[in-house]
Amino acid sequence: MGKHGKYWSLVGAFSLLAMSWASAAISECRQALSIGLDISGSVDTTEYRLQMDGLAGALLQRDVMNAFLAIPSAPVRLHIYEWSGVNTQRVVVDWADIETAQDLQQIAGVLRQTERGPREIETAIGNSMIYGINALSQQNGCWRRTLDLSGDGESNKGPRPRKIARSMAGQTTINGIVIGQTASPRGNAALAKLKVYFQSEVIRGPDAFVETARGFADFEDAMARKLLKELQTPAVGQLEQRNQ
Repeated sequence: MGKHGKYWSLVGAFSLLAMSWASAAISECRQALSIGLDISGSVDTTEYRLQMDGLAGALLQRDVMNAFLAIPSAPVRLHIYEWSGVNTQRVVVDWADIETAQDLQQIAGVLRQTERGPREIETAIGNSMIYGINALSQQNGCWRRTLDLSGDGESNKGPRPRKIARSMAGQTTINGIVIGQTASPRGNAALAKLKVYFQSEVIRGPDAFVETARGFADFEDAMARKLLKELQTPAVGQLEQRNQ
C-alpha cells in the first residue's frame, strides 16, 4: 500500500469514528421536560379534572404530537407530577421517552384515569421547583432541560420561588402557565397580576416565558400553545448545529 493508500485508510477510519460520535449524539434525548401541576387548596375537584384532562388533550393535539415526534432519533423525555404544599409532590407519569404516538396516547390515558390524591391546602411554589429541578438533574445526556409549572395563585408557603430559581436552576429553563378563575374584568386583572408574579418570581433561563389560561376550561389550549413553543425550533436548531 502506497502513502496515499495509507492516507485514505486513516481518513476512512476518522470518518467512521466521526459518524459513530454523531450517531451517539443524535441518539440522546433532545429535551427532558418535567411538568408540575398545581393541586393546592384553591383547585377544586372539577378544576383538578379539567387540568388533568386538559393536559391529556393537549398531548394528543396533532401539532403537539408532531412536535414531540419531530426527531425520532432524539426523543423528548417526559415527566409529570402534582404539587401543593411543602411536603406534597406526587409523580403521575415517571420519566418516559416519547418515541411514538402510542407513547403519548398511553400517557394521556394515565392522566385521564388519575384520581386526586392527598394534598395540602397551601401553595408552595418554591418546594415544587426544588422537586422538579431535582428530577431534571437526574436526566443526563439531554440537550435541554425544561421545568413547567402550572399555578392559579402566588406562593404562600415555603421558600421564595425567586431564591430557588437563582440557586438551583442552572442550565434548566423554568416556564409557567398561570390559570385565571373568572372571565370578567376583575378576573382578567387578577390573571394579569399573577402573570407578572410568575415572570418576576418563577420563570428562569433562556427563552423562558409564561403562558396564560383564562380558566381551567382553557387549560388544554393554553398547555398546547406552551408545548409548541417549547418543543419546536430550538431543538431542531440544536440538531443542525450538532450535524455541522
